[in-house]
This record gives sequence, C-alpha cells and structure tokens, in this order.
Amino acid sequence: MEKDFIHKLPVAVTVCDKEGKIIYMNEKSCETFKEDGGKDLIGKNVLDCHPKGAREKLEHMLSKGGKNCYTIEKKGVKKLIYQTPWYDEKGEYAGFVELSLEIPIDMPHFVRG
Repeated sequence: MEKDFIHKLPVAVTVCDKEGKIIYMNEKSCETFKEDGGKDLIGKNVLDCHPKGAREKLEHMLSKGGKNCYTIEKKGVKKLIYQTPWYDEKGEYAGFVELSLEIPIDMPHFVRG
C-alpha cells in the first residue's frame, strides 16, 4: 500500500542512489520529466539530467549529503523543489530524494507561534 500511495501521489518523487543513479520515479515524476525520457530515466544518472550549476550542487550533495530547497517557475507553473538525503535500513546514507510540488504563484505565508 505504501508504494502505491507514493506512486499515485500528485507530487513528483524522484529517488537516486549515492552514485546518482535514478532508482525510482513515481507517476507524477515520470509525467513531469516525460520530455527528458520519463520512466526511461530510471537507471540513468541524475547528474546527466541537470545543467552545470545544478549538477555541481548535486555532486556536492551526493558526496557530502545535505539538503537543497528552492522554488522555480517554468511555463507559468511555480514549484517547490526539496532535495534531501535518504538512509537505508542500517541508517547509512543511500542517496537523495527530490520532491517537486506545484504551488500557487502567490502562495500565502503565515508566521505562527
């Protein structure tokens, strides 16, 4: 059930191993990256899918861990991109997960607490 839930989630979920090989893409991720190959990207290196500046950040993440979070706008669609390490069942660094969420252009922001 977990994998089915993640696979159908309306958020692009892309997972790579610690060498950068893409090992999982849910349906939204495959759709988001269909012009770049969609599900055929599984097995390819994530570094090959990014321009130089982004590739350098990803290389650093792959070698040192850490997170990367930012927003982008492309073709009138604003997205929050969240890249974070994931760890295997032994607690060892295993690669990173990228979440890509479509968000409103003028999203409200609240400060609480």
